[in-house]
Amino acid sequence: MHAEFFLDTNILLYAASGAPAEREKRTIARGLLSKDGGALSVQVLAEFYVNATAKLRLPEDTVIRILESLETYPVLALTDALFWSALAIRKRHQISYWDGAIIAAAVELGCATVYSEDLNHGQLYAGVRVINPFSS
Repeated sequence: MHAEFFLDTNILLYAASGAPAEREKRTIARGLLSKDGGALSVQVLAEFYVNATAKLRLPEDTVIRILESLETYPVLALTDALFWSALAIRKRHQISYWDGAIIAAAVELGCATVYSEDLNHGQLYAGVRVINPFSS
């Protein structure tokens, strides 16, 4: 499995959000989702499900339809190797385990870029550059 870029959970959440205050972020997120070459992980899908139903308060059937629409993306499963890689990245870069797992998944998928607002914009983590598509 190989991809050009990895999409963090917040990209999916902004794309699904109906909040008027997030209109610009929604447009940017949907633009990223429409590009070829993206990838996800099971972690991202799970985080999206939990946050879309709890924080965005979307109906579960709507969230499941959104998740089903993402089945065309390469999706990396959580494995023991990914877990250990995430821990090493977490320690090396002093980030959370969850962010380490995002970077580890991107590395395993061969992605050059992770789109996320949760990590330092422009920073290189384990050879993967993080881009915050919402930064001005």
